[in-house]
Amino acid sequence: MMNTALNKLKDQFVSIYHSTKNGIGIYFAPGRVNLIGEHTDYNGGYVLPCALHFGTTLLIKANDVRKFRFTTTNFRQTGEISIAPPFIKTGNEWYFYPLGIADQFVKDGHEFSSGLDFLFSGNIPNEAGLSSSASIEMVTAFAINEIFSFGYDILSLIKLSQQAENQFIGLNCGIMDQFAIGMGATNKAIFLNCHTLDYQLIPLEISGFKLVISNTNKKRGLTDSKYNERRSECDIAVRKISKVKKVENLSSLDYSAFTEIESIIADPVIRKRARHVISENQRVLDAVRALDSGDLSQFGELMNASHTSLRDDYQVTGLELDTMVDEALRIDGVMGSRMTGAGFGGCTVSLVDENHIQTFIQKVGLNYKSRTGLTADFYVADIGNGIRRVE
Repeated sequence: MMNTALNKLKDQFVSIYHSTKNGIGIYFAPGRVNLIGEHTDYNGGYVLPCALHFGTTLLIKANDVRKFRFTTTNFRQTGEISIAPPFIKTGNEWYFYPLGIADQFVKDGHEFSSGLDFLFSGNIPNEAGLSSSASIEMVTAFAINEIFSFGYDILSLIKLSQQAENQFIGLNCGIMDQFAIGMGATNKAIFLNCHTLDYQLIPLEISGFKLVISNTNKKRGLTDSKYNERRSECDIAVRKISKVKKVENLSSLDYSAFTEIESIIADPVIRKRARHVISENQRVLDAVRALDSGDLSQFGELMNASHTSLRDDYQVTGLELDTMVDEALRIDGVMGSRMTGAGFGGCTVSLVDENHIQTFIQKVGLNYKSRTGLTADFYVADIGNGIRRVE
């Protein structure tokens, strides 16, 4: 964020909290896009996300009123909550995400010696599947940890943020979003094993191409039943498979082993859910090899196959996402396109020849609106670093 924008945020902070600029801490957490490996993270599988150059900026300062006071430039709602636990979530206000982080620190045995004033400012599209919520969680955890010297390393903050979303928000998400935001690096993708948390930074050698994120502007609610329903269906599949082969999670099987025993799952819907997860794991492994060898054509084909599996076997796409991908693949210079994020709306990610980007945005936008009635937004993404202190 440019100095002029930061100075404007400082002025807003001072005005809101009747404070001074002295002692304001400024932190930044990026959003993330997942290149391939969708709905595998909570199944102990492989993912390939990267951090984006845009995200959430947090201005934060201790106060003497023993309250957490939450404001944001993105919404009108504000929050003011005593620092004395218990912290209770009643409703779906945006500030329950940072409050959930405070709640998790308390559950870990920490106390707050003072209140805190928060001013968040994000340029991640809300409910687009680019992890605006995880970005808020991680920047809050990073800042609080530093201010109160709680002594957590980045990996511990990643785990704490995931636990906050699971336990306080009530979404049974995996660890990918928080991990990508914490560990991101410029022009690198993160090849992560979500079961062991082993990871590698994979160079994104895509010279001549860009990642274009297309926002369907079909709003979705991740805490709706469908997301948790998919996780429950995967748990059922694990129990069925374990009758003939003991597995800890779906990602314990490779695809060839699954095809030999998939008939043990009598329910065709549950079988399809398992097929997606296990085949998607293989696609991530193949995608890493394609990037290592510079084979962007193969990488694009894997993106396309991922979307097909998410549409047909996992059934988390819908009209808007399918239309966006269909229109993207009609454009010259597009190597591959797929939904990214949990689905049911949100965004797609496409690998596009940089000479065709303007045509892509114009034609896909026009045709998408003609077919769905919605106006899409497009972002040409740069791959940035993970969470950090700005000032």
